[in-house]
Amino acid sequence: MPKTFHRTDRVSAQIRRELGTLVHNAVRVHGLPSVSVSDVEITRDMAHAKIFVTALMPERSVEAMKGLKELAWELRMELARAMKLRHVPELHFHYDDSVDRGERIDNILRDLPDTLAAEKSRQGDEGDEGVEDDTDEGEKKV
Repeated sequence: MPKTFHRTDRVSAQIRRELGTLVHNAVRVHGLPSVSVSDVEITRDMAHAKIFVTALMPERSVEAMKGLKELAWELRMELARAMKLRHVPELHFHYDDSVDRGERIDNILRDLPDTLAAEKSRQGDEGDEGVEDDTDEGEKKV
């Protein structure tokens, strides 16, 4: 059974490839913080494209987004020259914070054993006070 491929999926993949190169060059030429194109979503009528970018330095993401939004028209014209489309969609840049969120979750999970150990030792210290050993003299502790 053949898979169904929509034209918008193929066009968005092509735009993602082309914009990856164009954005890389724009970053170098205009001195913007390093970013990479993570995804492209195109409307059905192909009039608008949401370009999701990830900053390599998240603390400079606002600066990078401002620069890309200022260069959107120029990037669209370069994209029109690179691709054979009758109509090149308007480019709308959005910051993709999924990498930042994933990193934050990873850090929380990495610190979790230390936090649990500290919590367990704190509870153990509080719970040991006033507790008597209820094993018989002849029984072994296991």
